[in-house]
Amino acid sequence: MNEPTIRQIRYFIAVANMGQISRAAMELNVSQSAVTTAVKQLEEIVGAPLLNRHAGGVALTYEGNIFLDHARRVMASVDEAVRSPRRLRDNVKGTLRLAMTYTVAGYFLPPYIERFSRAFPSVELQLTEAPRPVIEDGLVSGGFDLAVMLTSNIIDQEGLAYETLLQSRRRLWLSSQHPLLEQPAISLSDVAKLQYIMLTVDEASNTAQRYWNQKSYRPRTIFRTSSVEAVRSMVANDMGVTILSDMVYRPWSLDGRRVEVRALVDRIPSMDVGLAWAANVEQNAAVRAFREFMHIGETTEIADAQRPLH
Repeated sequence: MNEPTIRQIRYFIAVANMGQISRAAMELNVSQSAVTTAVKQLEEIVGAPLLNRHAGGVALTYEGNIFLDHARRVMASVDEAVRSPRRLRDNVKGTLRLAMTYTVAGYFLPPYIERFSRAFPSVELQLTEAPRPVIEDGLVSGGFDLAVMLTSNIIDQEGLAYETLLQSRRRLWLSSQHPLLEQPAISLSDVAKLQYIMLTVDEASNTAQRYWNQKSYRPRTIFRTSSVEAVRSMVANDMGVTILSDMVYRPWSLDGRRVEVRALVDRIPSMDVGLAWAANVEQNAAVRAFREFMHIGETTEIADAQRPLH
């Protein structure tokens, strides 16, 4: 049996990230036919369809989601091996007091933490999960060295510096039987007519309010919850719809029902994830190593449709 090539895996990840073969081709600066051929070859090797084609682009199949998780890990390992020689890692020692917000802790950071700890065994990690205001205060006061958080939630915080590693687009979540799936284009005005499940954790409801406030209509919120899994289950069971980032999207609820996603024609801000630290404070070797490590990793291991910044 043929083995997948790095090129095929990279092209597949790009298609999953962009949601369209044409956009993936533009991102990769190659022809659409090259991307299409690479994905088809990959599907032949795997022995299962990885993508469902529809009018608006493509969506991952169940097998595609499983393969994507492994593909990201393969590319992250390749990138790490190329860019981070072992002899440089062994010289990095010290303590890193790393803070993170809830969404980052649950849906983004664990694979990076695992690989960083393996790569830098002499660095002691002290991990803390906290809300954004607590993290911001901790960075400024010196309680934390660095944070991985939703940088799109930071608003003019004096004394902080930050950089965004990736942008995760927000899309509409619907049940697999929802009639809107047959509609070629979906807008916020369509969503406003439906029952809505509002996520509140990590200021998600505040973010939603910002783009809904630009319209003359509002979502018909029937339930507010801090649990992403509760939102996923309620949407999958057709109790309502929601708009959330692709970073927290998973195609199956805990009770085995499917959640579909569709892009909206309205401009919805992305959920940005990045690093934050106290400005004008000298960083130790462990902090510098982690920042560099995250810049290496962010180009390869990203959640479905997260788009790296270049």
